[in-house]
Amino acid sequence: MSNNEFYTVDIAGVKRDLPVCPLNEHISIAGFVMFGDVELTVHAAKELLARVPEFDYILTPEAKSIPLAYEMSRQSNKKYFVARKKDKVYMKNPVRVKVKSITTNGEQTLILDSADGEQIRGKRIVIVDDVISTGESLRAVEQLAEAFDCNVVAKTAVLAEGEAFTRKDITVLGELPLIKN
Repeated sequence: MSNNEFYTVDIAGVKRDLPVCPLNEHISIAGFVMFGDVELTVHAAKELLARVPEFDYILTPEAKSIPLAYEMSRQSNKKYFVARKKDKVYMKNPVRVKVKSITTNGEQTLILDSADGEQIRGKRIVIVDDVISTGESLRAVEQLAEAFDCNVVAKTAVLAEGEAFTRKDITVLGELPLIKN
C-alpha cells in the first residue's frame, strides 16, 4: 500500500508506515530505520534466524543494521562483528574496502579490525543488513569476510529495494519499491 507520504510494509507480521523520501527528482524510496523499534527488530531477527543455515558469527556494516545484528546475536547466542565506517584508535592493521551506497552521498569505507578478522577467519558467517538496494554495501562486507577466508553461508536483510528483491543469493523478509515521482 502506498500514498504520497507513506508506504505501508509488513515485516514478519509487524506493519509499519514508512515515510516516502525523494532520492532525486525521478525516484523516491520508503525510508526504513530500525533504530528504536524493538518489536520490529525482535521479530525480524527471529524470522531471519529461522531462514539461515548453521553459522558461527554475524557480520554487519555500521550503523543502521547494528540493532538487528545484536538481536540476532542475542537470540542465537552467536557473536557479531561490525564493519566500521571510520578507523578507531584500537584498530591494528585494519582491512578497508571502498563502497558507494545509494543512500549515502559519496564514497564510504568499511573497515574491519584485523583482531576481529582473525576471530572470524575461516568461520561460517552470516552477513546482516537492514536494506539491500544496489548491493554495494553487502558486497563490501563480503570482501571483508573474504579477506579473512570466511565462508559466507548467508546474506540477509530485512528489506530489499527494486531489483535487489529478485536476487536469489540474499534472504529478505520483504520488498520496498522504488517509487517514481
